[in-house]
Amino acid sequence: MSLTTVCVARRPRSTVAWLVVVMALAVGCGGDGDQGSNVDPDQVDALTAPELGVCRDLVPEDVSHPSNASKTVNCADKHTAETYAVGPLPTEFKDAEYEDEKLGAFAYKTCATAFQKFLGGDESLVMRTILSWAWFRPSEKAWESGARWYRCDVVGGSEQSEEFVKLPKSAKGLLFGPPPDKWLVCANGKTVAGSEKVPCTQKHTWRAVSTIKLGNPDDSYPGDEAVESRTRDFCSQQVGAWLSYPVDYDFGYTWFHEAEWKAGNRRSICWARTTA
Repeated sequence: MSLTTVCVARRPRSTVAWLVVVMALAVGCGGDGDQGSNVDPDQVDALTAPELGVCRDLVPEDVSHPSNASKTVNCADKHTAETYAVGPLPTEFKDAEYEDEKLGAFAYKTCATAFQKFLGGDESLVMRTILSWAWFRPSEKAWESGARWYRCDVVGGSEQSEEFVKLPKSAKGLLFGPPPDKWLVCANGKTVAGSEKVPCTQKHTWRAVSTIKLGNPDDSYPGDEAVESRTRDFCSQQVGAWLSYPVDYDFGYTWFHEAEWKAGNRRSICWARTTA
């Protein structure tokens, strides 16, 4: 378990006051546990890779598990997840342990890159939508039998969502052009961390308006202090510009720690306090 830090600040003419809130972010879950809601017995402990392009009606709890065997549904019917990438794991994982930390880095690089291409948005945009991705591997039993595959699903929310939103028949190309507010992420509450993340078409008090890139893929983690400082300064400027430079304003920022950096994330998120 690692930490994602969300800070909220007010930027008046000459002073800045801070309120720091911490929330937990799961970057990897161990053990088989449940293999999902509405399980298909034929998919449990499957040795072969799942089918590409199928849909499922997943719930947030499902994405907290390393494997998933939920039944597929017709993509024309209600669904909250769509499989957009599948394939064999690299041969380097042939003799790997089920909990090998390098699996997370591989999944981030593979699923995140395919996620952007599938949706039609760049890295900054996809981080500011209500959409996210979840990845699954074989069950531990199947792993012990030699199964080595991955599955990437786009889902209408995150593990912290109370429920996932319904997806269109296919999410492919969903972010081409200016995306509608129904897919952009906002938060409704006094602080970003303590607020439910909702589509921006719903009542909200915060909107994710920008991101900052903090390094290149091969860069070492610069440390918490450097990441927070750079994020804070950038977000102060970006949110001020987005709000057309008012005298004072509230802004928030979400920055990620070393575990997420090692997994491949190089960005922080800027939030503006707004009701529109």
